[in-house]
Amino acid sequence: MPAPSPADQDIRCSFCVKPKTDVAKMIAGAGVYICDECVGLCAEILAAQSAETPEIPYTESMTDEQILDLLPRIAEVAAQVEDNLRVWVQRARDRGVTWARIGAALGMSRQSAWERFSGEE
Repeated sequence: MPAPSPADQDIRCSFCVKPKTDVAKMIAGAGVYICDECVGLCAEILAAQSAETPEIPYTESMTDEQILDLLPRIAEVAAQVEDNLRVWVQRARDRGVTWARIGAALGMSRQSAWERFSGEE
């Protein structure tokens, strides 16, 4: 079965997890996406930050509850990235790329790539 087209995929922002149907624009990367709203927020953060302001790691300013609240969103993004990886592997297979080359690109054996992505038992 060929890889689904981007129009048929359930594409969501890798940052806020909003579906493509809920935002004006979605920008695609290699298996990840960012919506126009998150790009705007990033631009605001960068514009507000001065050169003298030290960077504070994101999690250091968060409570345990805030971290726990984010875990389901992070898991959802991880699942989307895994789904996107499967689509990209299928696109490579649709072009005739061998399991050996796919495995090498992913740092695994041909057999491991086939077992993980072929969908066959």
